[in-house]
Amino acid sequence: MAKCNTSRTLIAQIAIPVPLQGLFDYLLPEPADPQSIQAGMRVLVPFGKGTKTGVILNITHLGDSRIDPQKLKRVEQIIDSVPLLSAKDLQLLKWASRYYHHPLGEVLSTAFPAALRQGKPAILPHDYCYNLTEQGRQILPTTLKRASKQQALLTVFQASPLAIAATELTRHKTALKALQDKGLIRKDTRQDHSLAWDKQTQALTANPEQQHAIDTVLSGLGQFSVSLLQGVTGSGKTEVYMQIITEALLRGLQILVLLPEITLTPQLEQRFRRRFSAPIVCFHSKLNDNQRLHAWLNMQQGHAAIMLGTRSALFTPLKNPGLIILDEEHDSSFKQQEGFRFSARDVAIARAKILNIPVLLGSATPSFESLFNVAQHRYRLLQLSIRAGNAADPVYQLLDIRNKPMQAGLSEALITAIRSTLAQGQQVLLFLNRRGFAPVQICHGCGWVSRCGRCDANMVIHAAERRLRCHHCGSEQPLPKDCPACKTGELQPLGLGTERIEQMLAELFPNNAIIRLDKDSTQRKGSLEGYLEQIHSGQADIILGTQMLAKGHHFPDVTLVAILDIDSGLFSVDFHAGEKLAQMIVQVAGRAGRADKRGKVILQTRQPQHPLLTTLIEKGYQAFAEIALRERRQAGLPPFSYQALLRAHANNAQAPQQFLQDATTAILGFNTGNTQILGPVAAPMARRAGQFRFQLLLQSPQRKDLHQLLDQAIPKISKLKQAGKVRWSLDVDPVDLY
Repeated sequence: MAKCNTSRTLIAQIAIPVPLQGLFDYLLPEPADPQSIQAGMRVLVPFGKGTKTGVILNITHLGDSRIDPQKLKRVEQIIDSVPLLSAKDLQLLKWASRYYHHPLGEVLSTAFPAALRQGKPAILPHDYCYNLTEQGRQILPTTLKRASKQQALLTVFQASPLAIAATELTRHKTALKALQDKGLIRKDTRQDHSLAWDKQTQALTANPEQQHAIDTVLSGLGQFSVSLLQGVTGSGKTEVYMQIITEALLRGLQILVLLPEITLTPQLEQRFRRRFSAPIVCFHSKLNDNQRLHAWLNMQQGHAAIMLGTRSALFTPLKNPGLIILDEEHDSSFKQQEGFRFSARDVAIARAKILNIPVLLGSATPSFESLFNVAQHRYRLLQLSIRAGNAADPVYQLLDIRNKPMQAGLSEALITAIRSTLAQGQQVLLFLNRRGFAPVQICHGCGWVSRCGRCDANMVIHAAERRLRCHHCGSEQPLPKDCPACKTGELQPLGLGTERIEQMLAELFPNNAIIRLDKDSTQRKGSLEGYLEQIHSGQADIILGTQMLAKGHHFPDVTLVAILDIDSGLFSVDFHAGEKLAQMIVQVAGRAGRADKRGKVILQTRQPQHPLLTTLIEKGYQAFAEIALRERRQAGLPPFSYQALLRAHANNAQAPQQFLQDATTAILGFNTGNTQILGPVAAPMARRAGQFRFQLLLQSPQRKDLHQLLDQAIPKISKLKQAGKVRWSLDVDPVDLY
């Protein structure tokens, strides 16, 4: 390499998605116009034995590099002609890297869809869109009830005032062609949209509480604020969102709406398409790489007005940012649990502050952190205390099942209530947060149980597939006919899962339609949408499911909700458990009586006097939260303190223990005494997927003290001899201690 003039030669400082802190210096490619190279552009660079796609963060002089000029490599290719990330996007990502103590290159990688991470061009194709024909506008979707996928897709088209881009319909190819063949839709050239968007259908009349919330948020458009919209289930939070969005659209602004679960996206997308004459895109893991790329670019270039997405949508660039909404802000799904462990709620607030726009958090059961921030006057509280329309609050009943005869988890009193509800032509929803047929198989003769060979957990019976499956590592095996231990004992299922409940319901109610909604029953593409359509069209009498039923769904004909097993959530080593259980109860109960029929909620329990249950049912979530927060304050637990969890695992127990012991020594060297060091101890599930898991908890009453300690300790920990012998991670503000 020829000798460089260090005073004139320019280099690029590049973030590369590798688990190493810091930026990497590279010479600019030859020939290259330094004026055309900007921060936020992607580049292809040699790294190790291969190449990586990185992001330029800075252009500086060779003299500023700490690397020997003779060892510097050259950028192979400038991929983008313009930056994909703005200065404010980069500011947010740098902040997130510092706060969560995670390598900046990996944080930046999170901001891109997979196609852009792979170095593919950031180009929107000139593709086609699809429109309804006149016949398609007039036909009723129910005439296609024998073709549920076509029926569901036609419903989406009829709800949308705009043509739908072909790129958004790639997972509906078969149904799309069928509707085309029937003359219900047609293929057109793609339409361009103006930034001056309008509403499509008329808003509902807001009640005084809703109007106050709408006016308050709208008065702050164009400046940073955080509002917590605490509304009882069925109080019309979505209507508040939509009326605020309408005004933002009229100002040519873009809106990012984050949802905790993919299952909530289809129905909200349908409502939004019916309501707004504006281009809407979705962004979540069920979409393919091209769909996510096109959604990302449409927002980044200002062609789309609204993005509905899960936490992965949070970092999508916005050309005209106006508002961020997080629905069900309390939900733990907003916390990333692997790799870059960020909280979408907390980063959304940081992003809104950088962009100087409002953020609106909505929930019937706000997180204790948000309630604490309201008390500290950091967030503004907006309350919706009454259900929308004529809906009355549901009636709760604690059903004591001690010493009562049960049929696969169903008490006689509950079965009677189900019969009575069905006889009135109304729907029933049963909730059990445990999929499979039974949690464990046991030998009646010798006591053998179906344990996972790789985890400290039982293998779950999946009777329909005749398999035993571990829900933690995915290991599975055929359901044994004979006891593996004694060869003679009778094998029996122990405990309850949704499959087993479904089987019993089919026996008890043979003339009623039963739909089971869980991870197993909704794996096939389009199955969830099909099931929801059946529920809404009255083709389902009993709806049975797991937590995917708990959030956001509007089932107007459901008047009876039963939670079959409350007790399993009452006893846990994790201090978050009571908060999560209370939120789950209220959210599930909120599915009952959302129209003009009053709902009833039955909670089956062997702990009818438990203070969590009695307080929640007699006084409501707010009273429960106030009591629980007082207990947290007395114990010095979050949100009255701040935590970081250092986790380590390896295929032997000694290595992670030694690593965490050495890490403890390193941390003690920097600790001024303001941070508690708890552990190291075995994780509550000490072995998972063949890995032995240990953890170290750091807790401080001051956020600043905790982060100063981490700033000093993490670089030293990463260089420990044992660090290369284990997989370790840092979780700032953990939402559970598992």
